[in-house]
Amino acid sequence: MIDGDTFRLDGGERVRIAGIDAPETRVDRAKCRAEIERGRAATRAAVAHLKGRTVSIERVGASYGRTVARVTLDGRDVGQDLVARGIVKPWPLGHPKPDWCG
Repeated sequence: MIDGDTFRLDGGERVRIAGIDAPETRVDRAKCRAEIERGRAATRAAVAHLKGRTVSIERVGASYGRTVARVTLDGRDVGQDLVARGIVKPWPLGHPKPDWCG
């Protein structure tokens, strides 16, 4: 996992999970300190959920040099699972990026 919504496939391809947003983990990208802390927690939770497991991806686009894809694990939508766990927020296409500092 790179962060709570982006991971790297074994072949090196970076994949952003479609329809969700995780808090930023980098100081130069986060809007507040709390976002960084939440981002680190989201990354740990996503790693625990996905590490070493086989996922299926359906490529739906590209953004910032990453593949954007719907990701499933055992037939379940990974993005929806992470939202349900409170790890990430939904981010529908065309909507403003969620606020992690409010």
